[in-house]
Amino acid sequence: MSPEELEKIEAAETVDARAMACPGPLLEAKKSIGKVNIGEILELWSGEETTKSDMPRWCAKVGHEYLGDLAADGYDRLFIRRQK
Repeated sequence: MSPEELEKIEAAETVDARAMACPGPLLEAKKSIGKVNIGEILELWSGEETTKSDMPRWCAKVGHEYLGDLAADGYDRLFIRRQK
């Protein structure tokens, strides 16, 4: 998705994992994805640089859709659509 499209997303759930070191943000995503319905979007905030590369791989592995990420003020906003 383009940055403009990502900006317009209204996530069903937002998880703040900015203070967590790796693998904390990924573990929070795993724990939190069940809080959203299939087809809804989870937004994860992470200050850990590796999360941007870890999250697409995890989504592909478990069957969710990684929509992309946006840079924010000192952290990244990552968007995941629950698929199953």
